[in-house]
Amino acid sequence: MIKAFIFDFDGVIVDSVDIKTKAFARLFEDEGKEIVDKVTSYHLNNAGISRYEKLKHIYKEIINKPLSRETFRELCRRFESMVVENVINAPFIKGADEFLKGNATRFKFFLVSATPQEEIQVITRRKNIRVFFKRIYGAPIQKAEAVKDILLKEKLRSCDVIYVGDALSDYEAAKDNSLRFIAVTSSADSVFAGIGCVKIKDFTQLKQVISREK
Repeated sequence: MIKAFIFDFDGVIVDSVDIKTKAFARLFEDEGKEIVDKVTSYHLNNAGISRYEKLKHIYKEIINKPLSRETFRELCRRFESMVVENVINAPFIKGADEFLKGNATRFKFFLVSATPQEEIQVITRRKNIRVFFKRIYGAPIQKAEAVKDILLKEKLRSCDVIYVGDALSDYEAAKDNSLRFIAVTSSADSVFAGIGCVKIKDFTQLKQVISREK
């Protein structure tokens, strides 16, 4: 019996993946097109990983420069300034807001995101969806740990929870905690090729999946 859902945010609740891809490109545009292409490719192939981890990897493995604490903080500040307002204004994935509003009393909803904790709190509040989530987790907490915390504190069994995500990090967090996983494939079709899980394009299809489990 389904009692709760855990959702990723970007690409699952809100159509905001492209916003962050463009932000990473802008951060490194002075490094030249080749570096920008490598950075955006790395970003897209590692959806669901926090920007903190990505920035450290980019400096170490792609541009091969030392990353000082001051530079790291400035990059994080610039990234946030480029994305927050745009994400707040981004459209919902089809049916997402209706699903949250229509089922908030039927299921427990949780949000697990790679977006920094304080930032995701601001975004969900300003998009008027904060009220629908019992708990919200953001970076630096790892997704698998967030799921474990939810199960423990809410006294939920793994079999009663469905994790909905669009990245391999979401799938792995669900698998690590023995949760059923549903992939939103609107922007990640190739990521889940060959993986045995339910795949949907948007929340209208999620409603169909739930109706089959009544």
